[in-house]
This record gives sequence, C-alpha cells and structure tokens, in this order.
Amino acid sequence: MAAQYDLLVIGGGINGAGIARDAAGRGLSVLLCEKDDLAQHTSSSSTKLVHGGLRYLEHYEFRLVREALIEREVLLGMAPHIIWPLRFVLPHDEGLRPAWMLRAGLFLYDNLGGRKLLPGTESVDLTRPPHRDILEDRLKRGFAYSDCWVEDSRLVVLNAMDARERGADIRTRTEVVSLTRGASSWTAVLQDSAGNQEVSARAVVNAAGPWVDNVLSSAIPGKEHRNLRLVKGSHLIVPRLYDGEHAYIFQNGDGRVLFAVPYEYDYTLLGTTDERFEGDPNDIAISDHEARYICDAMNEYLKVDITPGDAVSSYAGVRPLYEDNSSSDSTVTRDYVFELDREGGAPILSIFGGKITTFRKLAEHALERLAEVGLKGRSAWTSTAPLPGGAFAADGVARFRAELGKRYPWFPARGLTRLMRAYGTEVFDILGNATSPADLGHHFGSDFYEAEVRYLREQEFAVTAEDTLWRRSKLGLHLSAVEQQAVADWLEQTLA
Repeated sequence: MAAQYDLLVIGGGINGAGIARDAAGRGLSVLLCEKDDLAQHTSSSSTKLVHGGLRYLEHYEFRLVREALIEREVLLGMAPHIIWPLRFVLPHDEGLRPAWMLRAGLFLYDNLGGRKLLPGTESVDLTRPPHRDILEDRLKRGFAYSDCWVEDSRLVVLNAMDARERGADIRTRTEVVSLTRGASSWTAVLQDSAGNQEVSARAVVNAAGPWVDNVLSSAIPGKEHRNLRLVKGSHLIVPRLYDGEHAYIFQNGDGRVLFAVPYEYDYTLLGTTDERFEGDPNDIAISDHEARYICDAMNEYLKVDITPGDAVSSYAGVRPLYEDNSSSDSTVTRDYVFELDREGGAPILSIFGGKITTFRKLAEHALERLAEVGLKGRSAWTSTAPLPGGAFAADGVARFRAELGKRYPWFPARGLTRLMRAYGTEVFDILGNATSPADLGHHFGSDFYEAEVRYLREQEFAVTAEDTLWRRSKLGLHLSAVEQQAVADWLEQTLA
C-alpha cells in the first residue's frame, strides 16, 4: 500500500523547506521531495541578504517592502548564527538619483517596517577614512543604513532539519516523475537511485522554482502553463577589495544597483545582474557579458579597478519570477503569487516568485490557502520558534563566541567563529567533548575535520563534496583542489 501524507511538497529550495517546516509544526504529515540537493539551485545563488529591497520602493511595491522589513528582524531573532546585521554605505553620485530622493527613500525604509533592533540611517562623509581610500575622489557624501546578511543555503537546510524534527519526511535526490489527481488525493510516483515508489497526498504544494510550470504540466495536462519569467542573476567572488565589515551599494547608470559585500574573510562578493534566461535551469553559469558588466559597474566607484580575470569564483542562478508582463527584467515583481487549483479533485498550490526574506510569511500564507480547501492544522507558530542552532539572543553572539573560546581554546580562533556562524548551538554536536584536534578525526585542511563532515552527512542531508564544501559551507574557497578531492574520496568510501 502506498504511503499516505497530508501534504506533498515538491521542491527543496527556501519556499519548499519553509512550507514543509510550517506544515509539520501544525501537525500535518508532510513529505518533501527535491530532485537534487537542498538549495542546489536558486536558493544558494542569491546575494545572501535579508533585506527589504530598497530599490523596490521606486516601483511602489510598498506591501512587499514592508513585509520584508518586518520579517528581517523576525528572521534575525530566529537564526542569529546564520543571519547578522550588516551596514551598507550608499554613495550619492551626481547625475543619478538625487540626494533628496535617496534620503527620502531611506527615511521610508527606516520607518515602514517598525525597525527595532537595527540602527537607522545616517549621513556619511566619504572624504574621510575608510571610504576616502576605497572610493573614487568625486564621491563626497553618502548614506549608511542597515540590512542583514544570511547564509542562504544554510537557511534552507536548517528549515529542512527542523521540519524533519517535527515529523516531516525529507527526501533529497528524489524526483516526482508523475502526478495523478483523484477526487480527494494525489498519487505521485517518486524516483530515486533505488527506483520508483508510489505515494499519495491530500494536497500538493508545487514549490519547484524554475520548474514550477513543468510540474503543473505534469499535474494538469492539456493546459498551457506559462507563468514564469526566468531572470538570471550572477555574482563574482574576488580577493578582498577593502578593509572593514561594511558593504557598499552602488547605483549604476542603467538604474540598477549592485553590491560589494565582505565575504568569507578573504574575499568580496560582487553582484548582481538581471538577464532574461530561456535555457536549461540545470545548466547556469555567468556569461562573459555579465562578468564585464559587474566589473565595469564596480570600477565606476572603486579606486582599485578589477577585471573578470581577478575572480577566484563565480556563481549564477535564475529567479523564477511571476510573469507580470513588465517591460524590464529588473522591474518585474519580486513579490510572490499563489495559484490554487482544485478543479476536478484534490488541490495543488503553486508558488511563483518570492524572496528569501519573506519565505516564512509566504509559508504562513500558503498554509492559510490550503486550510481554505480543507487541509487544516494547528495555528501559525513559526514567528517565535528558533531554527536549529539559533536558540540564543541576537545580541548574545559575542557572549556565545566567548563561551566557545573558553571551552575549546585549542581550536583555531577563526575556525571557531566559522563553526559558530554556521551551526550556532549545534556546534556542540560537532566538537562535543573533544580536547584536541586529534579527537576530531581526519584533518582535511584549514579548520575542517572529519567530525564536521560526519555531522553534515548524518544531520544535514549532505551526500557529495559539493553539498559539503559549497552549500553547507563555503570551504571550497579555502581548501586546495587536493584537499577537496580528499573530502570527496572520504564521502564516497563511507557511503559505499
């Protein structure tokens, strides 16, 4: 007999993982299927910001910005280990948006979402250090404001972990290859390395991101499904361009904005682009044109010029935006849209668009829509529930780091900070009662040991070296090719 669930969630990005967590916490039986790894596509390819979206104010998306600004501090409270405040400096440049417009927009940004934890906007003299030595001499003044940084792929993984703890069945590398609608339930055929399996569910959430229309075509054949505009966003990672922990947001002449963000201690993250994408979402890479665009934009502002050849790494992803027929790819809405179909039987709810910052509210709204068609659970609960590792106050990070230093004084200081920022209180499950590096097993390089690899494999759904070194962490930037291959070999041997 086929396994039965209340809800089948298709897609292991941030929307799918967030909905699975919320639904499981309401007492529903949940199965999440992701055809690849968690966050393998769009949800690991963002600029890694929890933010309101300052430029969306220009497009009058006040509801989206307000919701995102409120959520910014909710998420900071839920996961202070992987989300932390970041100060942004916005230079005023003659000939672009006037200073009064920037000031007015930032005033609205400060007040629209009921900011409580983050400092507000202030004017900045760019002719003084540190900016004087970083920015072009023509830039005299600007503004500093607050948003937050997020480890985007880890946010997905932590939601999936919490969903599992609350009873959800999380299956990675498992594709839903067919959906058949019945009067009161769906029958789904799942395919993984072991073969095919049939399950049933009272409702389906289609959170397949760039593949959402494909899933709809499988579930509801005979109808045309063209709801998405795929927009590629690409980023470059270059050796660190400036000292300091602040980020920059630069206006470009085409009306877009680009970011320069301190990244992984030794690097600066640069991006992003907006480019229509019509290829295979499984095969995405930055184009030469995009790399040049990013460098040219940065060179307008930074004293030290860069070229695409300076990049040590890059990444690209596609945003599955709702097709609102906007003339520009940079102005198409970033808001989320639901399509609930229950014609002829069991319901399917499809998710279009959305932002990392609003995933939790999106999940709440999705469960509200499903409750309307009979899939009712307990009441909303996620706004005050920390994610795994996040059960400490947002203003208690320094105290927690000091506690770790006292308990593990023998571990490299930078590595201990990395572990705290990745795992929060779960770091004790990795380091445990160890009293020296020898207690952590094989040393792969840098501050990466066998104990951490085992934790990632056993607790965080990691299977391959790419899962481990590029999504659960960014250690791929810090380990040599030989060291990375050693991780791959270890995983292959232990999984054999």
